[in-house]
Amino acid sequence: MSEAGSLGAVTAGGAFRRRRHRKVEGRVDPHVGVDFKAIYDDDMATVTADDGVSLAVRTVTTGAPGDDGRRKWGRTATPELTVVFVHGFTLRMASWHFQRFALAERWADRHIKMVFYDQRGHGASDPASAESSTMDQLGDDLAAVIRTMAPTGPVVLVGHSMGGMSIMSLARRHSRLFSHSGRIAGVALVSTAARGITEAGLGEGLNNPIVDALRLSVRYVPRAVQAGRGITRRAVEPVLVAASFGHDFYSPSAGHAVESMIQNTSIATMVNFLHVLESHDEATALPVIAQVPTVVACGDEDRLTPLPNSLNMYGRLGRDSRMIIAEGCGHMLPMEEPDLVTDAIDDLVSRSRLALGRPVMPWRRAGG
Repeated sequence: MSEAGSLGAVTAGGAFRRRRHRKVEGRVDPHVGVDFKAIYDDDMATVTADDGVSLAVRTVTTGAPGDDGRRKWGRTATPELTVVFVHGFTLRMASWHFQRFALAERWADRHIKMVFYDQRGHGASDPASAESSTMDQLGDDLAAVIRTMAPTGPVVLVGHSMGGMSIMSLARRHSRLFSHSGRIAGVALVSTAARGITEAGLGEGLNNPIVDALRLSVRYVPRAVQAGRGITRRAVEPVLVAASFGHDFYSPSAGHAVESMIQNTSIATMVNFLHVLESHDEATALPVIAQVPTVVACGDEDRLTPLPNSLNMYGRLGRDSRMIIAEGCGHMLPMEEPDLVTDAIDDLVSRSRLALGRPVMPWRRAGG
């Protein structure tokens, strides 16, 4: 994404709007045959969070092969940059499938490490207790992943939905990482919000049936848990699936992959983090994140974290931020419009502190 034209029409203040052209007749699933579990074939690691919870991690390091067929850089060599991907509510690292493989190809001539992990209570990571299912803990989990998987060098953070909120929590609790001499070199916030989902667009869009249904789920799902597993799933899953894609998106394969991730998330995780999503407020993190280059991306049909949320964040992230609006897209932007998200991440890396030649200090645990 070296030119604005690859993103779409430019609007005021460095924002881009991308239109999507889709064939209505004779639809063919563009993702048929895609193995959305392929990311679990990558190098495996485990990060132990501060409270002892084990987080499942997969990594891939790019680098062109040398004349002998081996990579130019050994496994122990320090990458020029580490990109950490943080997935959303009821999802898992597999939601970054398209970015993982597209960026590995784009960065084949660079030594970049990509780190993917399942947040606590999700995917292959350990379950999370109700007490540890907090935004503070998710921020500290991300700090542990950075400390373990990227102990040196600059780091770019990419978060989708609740993953973006985890990044904001990290910024609030470990602000030194984002300072001029800190290690965070850039941040991508995809389909997320700085405040609770029931405050859609900071008061705009409160007549949103998806958000209304989630609000009711927060209030009454704990009772449904006591009554039975099936009731709980019937209360929550349809809401999340309905919010995933834009009205004319067609890919049964991608739709099934998202539905499978949601269905395989435990009831306890759903209930515990629904409370977090309703009430969280990370607005104070935005001035901290504004110290580094950023990109904000959202679909204009996102009914879970509607566009006004992203516009509000973008307006508070300073001059070195870009806003991308995907027309006709819903909440699952990394899977619905994967090239747009991949382009945005690639562009962010090109604008990161590493590219600008700014200093990056080693990890300091005390105070961030």
